[in-house]
Amino acid sequence: MRLLALFAGLLAYSSASVAAERPNFIVLFADDQGWGDLGVQGHPDIRTPNIDALAREGMRLTSFYAAPFCGPSRAALMTGTYPPRNSLDFNHGPKSTTGIHPHEVTVAELLQRQGYATMMIGKWHLGSKPQFLPHRNGFDHWFGLPYSNDMWPYHPLMPPQPDEDERMRAARKRADYTGYAGQGRYYDLAKGQGFPEPLPLMADDETLELNPDLTQLTKRYTDRALAFLEASKDRSFFLYLPYAMPHVPLFVSQERAGKSIRGLYGDAVEEVDWSVGRIRDKLIELGLDDDTLIVYTSDNGPWLQYGVDGGSAGPLRDGKGTLYEGGVRVPGIFHWPGHIPAGRVSSEPVATMDILPTFAALAGVAAPADRTLDGRDLWPLLSGRPGAASPHEYFYYFGGRGADHGTANLRAIRQGRWKLHVRRVGADGGFQPTELYDLHEDVSEKFNRLKLFPEIARRLLEQGERFAREIDAHRRPLGES
Repeated sequence: MRLLALFAGLLAYSSASVAAERPNFIVLFADDQGWGDLGVQGHPDIRTPNIDALAREGMRLTSFYAAPFCGPSRAALMTGTYPPRNSLDFNHGPKSTTGIHPHEVTVAELLQRQGYATMMIGKWHLGSKPQFLPHRNGFDHWFGLPYSNDMWPYHPLMPPQPDEDERMRAARKRADYTGYAGQGRYYDLAKGQGFPEPLPLMADDETLELNPDLTQLTKRYTDRALAFLEASKDRSFFLYLPYAMPHVPLFVSQERAGKSIRGLYGDAVEEVDWSVGRIRDKLIELGLDDDTLIVYTSDNGPWLQYGVDGGSAGPLRDGKGTLYEGGVRVPGIFHWPGHIPAGRVSSEPVATMDILPTFAALAGVAAPADRTLDGRDLWPLLSGRPGAASPHEYFYYFGGRGADHGTANLRAIRQGRWKLHVRRVGADGGFQPTELYDLHEDVSEKFNRLKLFPEIARRLLEQGERFAREIDAHRRPLGES
C-alpha cells in the first residue's frame, strides 16, 4: 500500500511539476495534407525530414482526427468542441456575415490570460468581419488570410470572360490538367456565387495586399514566425501557424520549385517541411527547444478532386469532404523533448479538439467550466503514463451543416475498433445505420460488416442518437455581424 501511495504521489508531483513549467506551444497546421503525405507515414516520394524528426523524437498519433473540411477543423482546435456544438460546422467565405461568437473562449484567450504572448500567422476561416478576426479572439496579433487561398478571382469555377489575365488563364490551364471540385459547371455571378472579391492578406485590421503572390506565402509566414520567436524568447508564448499549403491552388517559391519528384504537390509539402525545419532551428538557437511543445497536424484529408494537385490518404478510404477515414484522419505529431517519450506511436483515437484542454492543463489554467467541452486532456497519453488510453469512449464524426442548419449532422460513430456510418431519416431526427467497419482489421473501410454484427450497430446507433440530441438541445449560437 505504501508503494502504491508513493507511486500515486510521484505521478501527482510529476503532473504538477509539468504544469508549473508552463511550456511554450506551437501548432503547425497544414491545409488539406493527407494522412499519407509524410515520409514518416510511408510516402515514397515526398521528403519531409524535419517533420519526420519531430515524429521520431516525439509521439505519432495514427488515429488523430479533424473535421472533414477547413472551417470546422479550425473551430474544433480553437474551442475544444465538436463544430456543431457552437454552430461553426461550415466554411465561412468572403461574403459571410457570421463567425465565431464573442462568448466562445479560444485556446489563445486561455493562454493570453496566463500571460502568454500569442501570435497567429496563416489562415483563420472563422469569420472575416472585423469582430471575428483572430486579434479579437485571443491573439495579440495576426498576419495572414481570413479564409482559403482559393477564395479569390482566379478560381476555375469563375465564369469565363473575354481577355482574361495571365493568372486566370494559368488557373484554368492547371485545373483542366488536374481536374477540380465542381468541374463541369460554372457559377452565376449574377446570383452572388463564385469568388469575385480580391483575396486580402492582412495584419490585424489592416489589408496589406490584395491577391498576394502566393509563391512567397510560406516563406513570408516562416519569416514572421521566426521574428515572433525572437521577440518572445524571454516569455511564454503560443504560436499558431496554419499554412496555406498544400491547399489548391498550389504555389511554391522559386528556390524550392521542381525539387520533389511528386510534382507541384510534393514541392508545396516539402516547402512546408522546410518551414518546420527553420522554426525548429530557431528554437534550438534560442535555447527553447526543450521548453516548447510542438504539434504538427492537418485540417482534413486530401482534396482528391484535384487529381495530382491533391494528396494521399495512404491506406485510408477517400478524402476531404467525406466521413471515411481518409477525409478526417490526419497526421498527428506531438514533440516536447524530455517530456514526451521519443519514438512512441499510438493508435488511440484523439482529435484536434483535445488541444485546448491539453494546453490549458499544461499551462496551469482552468478550461471554461460554464459550457460543454468535448475535448479532453491528452497529457496522460502523451507523457507515456502506464495504461493511458484515449480519453474518448466514443468518437463522433460530423459532416457540414444539417439540412435545416439547426441540427447536428452526425454521420458516423466510433468506439474502439468499430465504426458505424449513419444517415439522418425522418422528421424526428432519427438515424439509420448504413455501414459498419472494423477499423483494426479493415482501416480502408472496404468490408461492410453491418449484417454480421447487428447488435454492435444497434448499440452504436443508440449512442449516436443520444449524443446528437444532446448537441441539438444545447447548440450555441454563431456570432452575428
